[in-house]
Amino acid sequence: MKKLFYAALAALVVGAVLSGCGAKKETADHAQPTEASAAAAEGEITAEMACEGVTNYCRGAYDWSAAKENPSIMYVEMGEESETEYQVVFHSYTGALVYFYVDKSDGTTKMTEYVPALNIEEEAGSFRLSDYLEKQG
Repeated sequence: MKKLFYAALAALVVGAVLSGCGAKKETADHAQPTEASAAAAEGEITAEMACEGVTNYCRGAYDWSAAKENPSIMYVEMGEESETEYQVVFHSYTGALVYFYVDKSDGTTKMTEYVPALNIEEEAGSFRLSDYLEKQG
């Protein structure tokens, strides 16, 4: 009986975590080109641009209301860097992590969601970083 209870509880937690961390599937093709997006289109992606673009994406795609009183429960930080990409990590209040892999040459950004408590990892899509960079200056 305990096994059934724990299995049902685990399924409920997985469902709540995955639905709470889901990204909105909207495109920003209507956005006007900016200086930062023009630089991104030319292949000049910097670590600052990667962090800014991912932060802007996360602010639009995820519900930040849970962090209104305590901003430390949801945040974006830079991860590891390789010769070809930057890793940016979004920490959700649910405990889930979303890893963003930003290609330095063209700004293509791939996402992977990971729920450490349940050891679940899955691909979560991709987007163009330039769509989420704001005008500099």
